Amino acid sequence: MDRIQKLKAFLAEAPSDSFLKHALALELIKLGDEMQARELFEQILEKDPEYIGTYYHLARLLERAGDIQAAITCYQKGMDAAGRAGDQHAFGELRSALEELTF
Repeated sequence: MDRIQKLKAFLAEAPSDSFLKHALALELIKLGDEMQARELFEQILEKDPEYIGTYYHLARLLERAGDIQAAITCYQKGMDAAGRAGDQHAFGELRSALEELTF
C-alpha cells in the first residue's frame, strides 16, 4: 500500500485528524494534485485555525496558483496564529515567506 492509500485508510478511522489531512495534502502536492491538497488545507484551517504548519503550505500553494492576495492573507493569518501560540519559529518562517513575496 502506498503512502496516500495508507493516509486515506488512517483518515477513514479518524476523519477529523488534522495531522493526517496535512500529511495527505503534502503527498498530493508531490503528485501534482494541488486542487485536492488545497481543499484539505482549507478544511484543516476551517476546523482547526491553530494548526499553524498548514498556513505556510497553503500560502505557498496559493502563490504557485497566482493568487497572491490570498497567499498574503494566509501568511498573515498564520503569523497571527503563531503569535497567539508563542511559536516564534513558525512566526519567523511565515514572516520571511511573506516578505519574500511582497518585496
